Amino acid sequence: MSEVLYYAIPFFVLLLVVEALTYRHLQSDGLVGYELADTRTSIAMGLGNVAVNAVWKLAVVAIYAALYELTPLRLDPGDWWVWVLLFFADDLAYYWFHRVSHESRVFWASHVVHHSSQHYNLSTAVRQTWVPMTYLPFWLPLPLLGFPPWTVLLAQSWSLIYQFGLHTERIGKLPRPLEAILNTPSHHRVHHGANEQYLDRNYGGILVVWDRLFRSFEPEGERVRYGLTTNIETHNVLRVAFHEYAAIGRDLKHARGWRRRASILLRGPGYTPPEVTSAGERAAGP
Repeated sequence: MSEVLYYAIPFFVLLLVVEALTYRHLQSDGLVGYELADTRTSIAMGLGNVAVNAVWKLAVVAIYAALYELTPLRLDPGDWWVWVLLFFADDLAYYWFHRVSHESRVFWASHVVHHSSQHYNLSTAVRQTWVPMTYLPFWLPLPLLGFPPWTVLLAQSWSLIYQFGLHTERIGKLPRPLEAILNTPSHHRVHHGANEQYLDRNYGGILVVWDRLFRSFEPEGERVRYGLTTNIETHNVLRVAFHEYAAIGRDLKHARGWRRRASILLRGPGYTPPEVTSAGERAAGP
């Protein structure tokens, strides 16, 4: 069922081309648009993600199946309410995966890839990590609750397909009732913003209700500046894929004691022990 996402790839490509053409032939109103090297990097990252997941999904299926066999709970996909419950359970799992991916550096090292573009268009949606293993823990409760593994994989696919369409500046704000409930292009533009008030906001997948409930919601106001607070300024796919892991390695080398090293891995990306800061300043000095 995870292959449903792969079946959507031709439609992703078609929509990407159509959106890119609109920037050539229609008024862009100062939107960021496309840039060839950036788009090429995003597509390369997406292809790498597909290749890695072709192998990694085998492990995921085995783990889900093992957990499903261990639990006495069973939810019958023939019951309509099971699909409603699955929709909300999957979306809540995605919210916490996404939030932790911003608030814990070892998870951020994987997710930062998706935020590394200074553009915001449908090609940004396919700029995905080559280390997708970080999402696994957040969905483990679902097979334990009795959801058949294939239904969990299907839910993950429909969520990602929905989220592809969020990565565009071409769609403004939707009618207010939809903006109140759904994650929309407007809400997700905020999530990709490097503006101070937009940092670590709007983690939702399909729904924005979790952000409102857990107080991580921010509406779109001032124009969004896309990318990272400190951009990596490279189109080298290896650096895009692994630059934060390299930075973590350097910080761990200079950290004193296991408690500081654990803090580097588990606390937010902005945390730096004093000795690591001092080492960085010395390295940057004359």
